[in-house]
Parts: sequence; C-alpha cells; structure tokens
Amino acid sequence: MTVARILDEKGHDVVTAAPEVSLTEVVATLADRRIGAVVVVEGGAIRGILSERDVVHAIARHGIEALRLPVGQCMTRDVQTCEPSESINTVMQTMTSGRFRHLPVLADGKLVGIISIGDVVKLRLEEVEREADQIREYIATA
Repeated sequence: MTVARILDEKGHDVVTAAPEVSLTEVVATLADRRIGAVVVVEGGAIRGILSERDVVHAIARHGIEALRLPVGQCMTRDVQTCEPSESINTVMQTMTSGRFRHLPVLADGKLVGIISIGDVVKLRLEEVEREADQIREYIATA
C-alpha cells in the first residue's frame, strides 16, 4: 500500500494559507473545514505547516495576542514531506518518529495532497481486515 492509494480514496485537496494571513483566519479555516493543519505556501513553494499544536504553542507564548500574528510567525518551518510512491509503513514510521500527524505529499516538487495519521491508520486497518478475511477463507477451503 502506498500514499497514492490514500490520495486516490480521499482526494488531492490541500488547504493552504499564505504566511501573512492572520492566525485568526487560519484557526477559523481549521474549524470550518474540520481539519488539523494547513500548508503554508508562498510563490508555489511550501514555507511551513500550521497545525493545531502550533496554534496552542503560539497562544501559550503570546497569549490572546497570538491570534493577530501572521501564520508565518507561528508555523513549523521544517516540514517533512513524502511522495505518492512511498509505502504506508514508511510514512507511519516517519510520522511516529517525528511526532507529527500531517504530511504534505509532493510529486515532482509540487504539492499534490496531504495525509494525516488518521488516513494512514484507516488504510492500514482495512489492509489488516482484508488479510484476516483471506486467511479465514483459506482455512475454510483447505
């Protein structure tokens, strides 16, 4: 199973924001879209990612005034990415070791999607259930 399979099922839509957009605007987008992160882009290039965790850290550091800050001051700048051809096991390991839940997907250097740990776990559970069904069928017919 690969990242491409996840994107085929969930789609390639990625919510993005420019670095100068206020944290208030992005928090509203997170709530409205019921998502946990937005990719911060400028000139077509990824500049960072802003997750719910980044919002909490910004408020802890700056108080309520954090909501007036531009996203570029609150985002995580060192963004890990993956490619559609990467295996589910590889991205699970990357996300677990990096302790993050969202991973932008790049193909030929262009943003083509984003996956979450929930997407990865869902696909992996489906795979395990399918394997268990195949084993049960094999046993029943042996």
